[in-house]
Amino acid sequence: MTLPATEAPKRRSRRWRGGIAVAAVAAMATTGAVIGLQQASAATIDANATYVIVNRDSGKALDVFNWSTSNGGAIVQFARNNLAVQQWRIVATGSYYRLRSVHSNKTITLGSTADGAAVTQQNDSSSNNAQQFSITDTSSGYVKLVNRASGKALETWMWNRTDGGQISQFADSGGNNQQWQLVKLGTGSTPTTPGNGGGNPPPPPPPTGGGSVSTTFPSPAGQVRVTGTTNVSGSFDGGMKRYYGIGDGGQSESQDAMFELAAGATLRNVIIGAPAGDGVHCNGNCTLINVWWEDVGEDAATFLGGSSYSINGGGAKGASDKIFQHNGPGTLTISNFYAETGGKLYRACGNCSASHQRHVVMNNVTVRGVKVLAGINTNWGDTARFSRIRIIGSLSSTTICEKYNGVPKGSEPTKIGSGADGRNCIYSASDITAG
Repeated sequence: MTLPATEAPKRRSRRWRGGIAVAAVAAMATTGAVIGLQQASAATIDANATYVIVNRDSGKALDVFNWSTSNGGAIVQFARNNLAVQQWRIVATGSYYRLRSVHSNKTITLGSTADGAAVTQQNDSSSNNAQQFSITDTSSGYVKLVNRASGKALETWMWNRTDGGQISQFADSGGNNQQWQLVKLGTGSTPTTPGNGGGNPPPPPPPTGGGSVSTTFPSPAGQVRVTGTTNVSGSFDGGMKRYYGIGDGGQSESQDAMFELAAGATLRNVIIGAPAGDGVHCNGNCTLINVWWEDVGEDAATFLGGSSYSINGGGAKGASDKIFQHNGPGTLTISNFYAETGGKLYRACGNCSASHQRHVVMNNVTVRGVKVLAGINTNWGDTARFSRIRIIGSLSSTTICEKYNGVPKGSEPTKIGSGADGRNCIYSASDITAG
């Protein structure tokens, strides 16, 4: 199913999205599934119940990424399935509440008071204000969740609607991406166990303990040699097999893609080996989950159309030039990812046939031997936001954000600077650490 188009808000003026209702979703009929679905408000919170927490804008549920049970495990959004990773207990602390995962028994925690701060799970503490939220009714059965430490509202970052999309905080705006539906599942329920039926796979690889990103590439479960592009519509799970066999492994232009993703498609649990042609092409909104590139050919992935793209987990190495190429409009979110050797992890096209405003959000990304994290075109209004970036080696070995003036096709864009400016390249010193 094609994900609806999203509007990437500007840094200083976030446009409110109104009148988008979340469709009702039926509970899964799984062993141990809970019953008695009903909507809760701030006034009717039941300390003995379990809840699924659904975003008004995206219609997706708060989810513990990759079934993590570790401190630092990422909190994301995912298509609602009512499994244990989407079940929460709402625990009162005075006039505030903590959101504790049924799956991990850990509590949603804000990493800092900054806009866009990462949301993870940590050991539960009734004295930690970063774990406490006020729950306030808005309208039509929705609530907003405002963190006690920061005074900011929990939201789907950059209006992202993709599976695995980042959950963050931002100044309270009243937007639909900051409104949540508390769906009461019942009392005394037995948590369900991981499975593939609900769209959220049990792990393989990372992210692993403490919220760190794995720097070890997984061993393939088998090999598949392909002689032509694999077209994906809907969801494709590669079962952690290595797919290889297209192109010459070099930088020659216009090589075929290994995978061509239709609008709304998801590619997961795939290892892409050499030769890999032009990697993955996304022709619309797409989601890449736990995809690993053992050797980057022309590019690891190219984002051609749509408005919202997500990379969650996985890694890439051996890039001669760019790893991710962003040609279409919209926002690419890269979370829980490892990159080893390459020119740029991300480049917003500076001389494509169509000029677009493009955005990238990087959260919990580790790099080794990558020269530049992001290259953007400031004259077109591009932005790059960074949080929890780890650079293995000297911090001076990697430029965080390079700025260019985009130009018409046939010309070469001009580099005009680099570094944080709070407008196009958005990060602070605390967002970047040496590994």
